[in-house]
Amino acid sequence: MEKHTEISDIDLRRKIRHKEINFAGNRKLKIYGLLTCSSGKKMKRENRIFFISEKDALENKYRPCGHCMKEEYQLWKNKSFEK
Repeated sequence: MEKHTEISDIDLRRKIRHKEINFAGNRKLKIYGLLTCSSGKKMKRENRIFFISEKDALENKYRPCGHCMKEEYQLWKNKSFEK
């Protein structure tokens, strides 16, 4: 997990290109999604966080984005209501 404010734009592009970053999340809302998500692109830089995998995001107690990850979100939602 890496904060957007702690990584340079050059390093960020390199890590995305080398698949070291595959998902982005909102630090305050605890939501993660695809790097291409239009909702994610609108968030403030200081709230953005990056993950290498879905597992990394889930281990840090982030939930899938309901906009770009509809199936994963429904699975997460169904599991949450089962408890």
